[in-house]
Amino acid sequence: MASDITSNAPADKSQAGLVIVNYGKNQLVEDVNGDIYRCVARRGLPQIVCGDEVEWQLTGDHSGVIETLLPRRTVLSRADGNRGQRPFATNIDQVIIEAALEPSLDYFLIDKYIIAAELADTNPLIVINKADLIKPEDRDRIDALLGEYRAIGYPALLTSALENTGIEAFIDCLTNKTSILVGQSGVGKSSLIKRLLPERDIAVGKLSAASGMGKHTTTSTTLYHLPRGGNLIDSPGVRDFHLGEVNGVDLANCFREFQPYLGQCRFNDCRHLSEPDCAITAAVADGSILKRRMQSYRQLL
Repeated sequence: MASDITSNAPADKSQAGLVIVNYGKNQLVEDVNGDIYRCVARRGLPQIVCGDEVEWQLTGDHSGVIETLLPRRTVLSRADGNRGQRPFATNIDQVIIEAALEPSLDYFLIDKYIIAAELADTNPLIVINKADLIKPEDRDRIDALLGEYRAIGYPALLTSALENTGIEAFIDCLTNKTSILVGQSGVGKSSLIKRLLPERDIAVGKLSAASGMGKHTTTSTTLYHLPRGGNLIDSPGVRDFHLGEVNGVDLANCFREFQPYLGQCRFNDCRHLSEPDCAITAAVADGSILKRRMQSYRQLL
């Protein structure tokens, strides 16, 4: 994170910046020197979110105005409350989907985040945290779940922030990438982040000073720089996650294990529900596609 918030930016000159926190009407923008400025966006610009690259100008002491939103490489979206979608992080390479047995292992929530990552053309990484709390009778179930996702083509890790289990492998997956950490409330995201970012409290204090809000709130999606290279965007924990409306064809393509069978159904417009001679349904019947994943597809459809 920024080494200080001293105002070194030249006034009346547009410069490059990175949005590291979005507070709604205000954004914290980091300049090329790592200094942080509280900015507002010019009227007419699209919604600015964490991870956006922008052109901005200095307007006052530690403050500025965002003039231009630069093209986004990737956009991770969620439902906007009206069946549509809105962005909540951009320019990411990887979506880290964290889950745990406690408070509960929500398979459907994991699958929804995977689809969001696929729609954004980013790579999902599944992390099952709190390995230290896994009881012997649950171990086979967790190992099977990790194996199922790996077989589909998704990397999956088992971690424990308390016992440092899997942390080095996790760091290797993050290095030199921009990743966003998502998941259900209570799965231990804060503990993992403390392992990844030993100086997070110092960074949070600098963000609080730059925001002028007195206190940095964990309800804001925030970008941090990783010590070994790369960025980690921390998003608030959720009870649930909604995708918004997704085209049925796009949805089917987002299930990687469906792809070898797509185009083999009797009907070109097959929705893979109850149509006769459906290749996807046949693959579920013979065990090539997991019934649980098929159930996720049908719920989303």
